[in-house]
Amino acid sequence: MIDVQNLVMKYGGFTALDRVSFRAEEGEILGLLGPNGAGKTTVMRILTTYLFPFSGSAKISGCDIIENPIEVRQITGYLPENAPLYQDMQVDEYLSFVGAARGISGKKLAQRLDWIRESCELKFVWKHWINELSKGYRQRVGLAQSLIHDPKILILDEPTSGLDPLQIIGIRKLIHELARKKTIIFSTHILNEVEVMADRIVILNEGGVVAQGTHAELSNQVNQSKPSEKMPLEQIFISLLANTQKQQRVDG
Repeated sequence: MIDVQNLVMKYGGFTALDRVSFRAEEGEILGLLGPNGAGKTTVMRILTTYLFPFSGSAKISGCDIIENPIEVRQITGYLPENAPLYQDMQVDEYLSFVGAARGISGKKLAQRLDWIRESCELKFVWKHWINELSKGYRQRVGLAQSLIHDPKILILDEPTSGLDPLQIIGIRKLIHELARKKTIIFSTHILNEVEVMADRIVILNEGGVVAQGTHAELSNQVNQSKPSEKMPLEQIFISLLANTQKQQRVDG
């Protein structure tokens, strides 16, 4: 479970996050949706202890990100938007290295590598150099490194970026299977990805939470006159951002 309370992040005079709060329950897929620069990646970097917030708090399965960062890293798998790959290593060599760095060895490491190879569909490039791979396969290798230690929490920044339609379908299926035993947060600016994968949605814009809830709950929030009619997510998104910008002009 992930519990985020009033996260604030500032870079000099610029506020990247402004009192962001949300929760993700065990077995839930939470989608962070927003335009580029909304603060999605900053939230993820804080949750993975890559950054410390200016103020606010967050707990990952009961572990405080500031007081217990090592414990948080041990139970979290992270796929950044740009996967951290060593170009001069083979796929199997790289994933073995990541597993060893995570403290996995022997039979357990062999079992995890076998599972990763099949689940992330890497068997055809298992012995290839990473610098020879297409962007789609590099993304798969990035996802594989986030799963090597079988984490309780999975944080994915644009997980389907660069994948072809068939690969996207495969990754979606894998994420849904993983959610049976894990809490998953993923970010995207692609509305369709959230609509298909997320159980709940947090919409961010300019560092703040615009709205959050299930697709149906967000639809009711926007379309209060006809709550029984489920609006397309694109229409909900446009309406919520327009209302936020209108409010900002009034407050200004």
